[in-house]
Amino acid sequence: MNRFHEMSVFLAVAEAQGFAAAARRLAMSAPTVTRSVAALERRLGTLLLVRTTRSLRLTEAGARYAADCRRILEAVEQADDAAAGAMAAPRGSLHITAPARFGELHVMPAVMGYLRQHREVSVRALLVDRVVNLLDEGVDVAVRIGALPDSTLTAVPVGQVRRVVCASPDFLRRNGTPDSPDALARFCTITAAMEGRGSQWRLLQDGQPRRLPLDSQLTVTSFQAAVAAAREGWGLTQVVSYQVARDLASGALQVVLRDYELPPMPVHVVYPEGRRSSAKVRSFVEFCVEALRRDLAALPV
Repeated sequence: MNRFHEMSVFLAVAEAQGFAAAARRLAMSAPTVTRSVAALERRLGTLLLVRTTRSLRLTEAGARYAADCRRILEAVEQADDAAAGAMAAPRGSLHITAPARFGELHVMPAVMGYLRQHREVSVRALLVDRVVNLLDEGVDVAVRIGALPDSTLTAVPVGQVRRVVCASPDFLRRNGTPDSPDALARFCTITAAMEGRGSQWRLLQDGQPRRLPLDSQLTVTSFQAAVAAAREGWGLTQVVSYQVARDLASGALQVVLRDYELPPMPVHVVYPEGRRSSAKVRSFVEFCVEALRRDLAALPV
C-alpha cells in the first residue's frame, strides 16, 4: 500500500472518528482500514490513535500527522487537477463551512444550485457555530459573519447582517415598546446563550458599544427556539437579522430599539490563499458569492 493511500485512509479515520465510518466513506471493509492504520503506525514507530471500545481519539503525534496529511494530499490533488486540465472542468471533493443557521438558510441553497451544474464535484458541508481553522481541518471555502482578523485568507464581501431586537406585535400591544436599552429590564426577554458567549445582549448607547447583561426569564441555547418563543408572544429577543427575515417580512415579528443597534456585521466568503487556482474552488466561490449577494440584498432593512 503506497504512502499516499495510507495517508488518505488515516485521514478518513481521523475525520470520521471511527474505522467503520471511514470504511463507508472509502468504500473499503472496516478490517482493511484497521490493518492499514496499524501498518502505518508500525512504519512510523508511533501511536497515532488511541482506541477504546466506545471511542477513538488522536494522540498528539496523530493530530500533527493528520494536519500534515491534509496539506500533502491537498497539494497532490491540486497537482493532479492542474495536469488534468481541471482549470476548465471542476471535479473532486469540496469542503466548505458556514455558521449553522446561516448555512441552512443561505449557503445550502447555493451548494445545491452549484452541484446541479457540476455533477463531478461532491461537497462536504460543515455547518457549525464556531470558527473553523481552514488549513488544519482541510476546508476549502468558508462563509464568515463578523469582522475578520488579519490572516492569509482571501476574503470576498457579499453583504451585511444586523443584530436586531424584536418581538411579536401582540406582545408590544400588551406590554408597550422599550425606548432605550435600560428599559429592557422592565420587559420579559428571551436570551439565546450560546456556549462560551454568555447571556449578554449587545447594543449601542451614547455612541459606544455596550454589553447588557439581562436576567431573562427564558434562556435557550438555540436561536431558532428564541425566535419561536418571541413569535408566540413570550417576550423580546435579540438575534441576527437573517434569522428572523421571514418573520419580519410577514409581520410576525417587529424590530424595536433600531436606533441602538450596533453597526452591521459584514459577511464574507473566504478561502486560503492559492486555493482559487483549483477549478472547483474558483467556480464555487464565484457561484456562492453571486447567490449570497442576491440573498442578503433581499433581506428586510
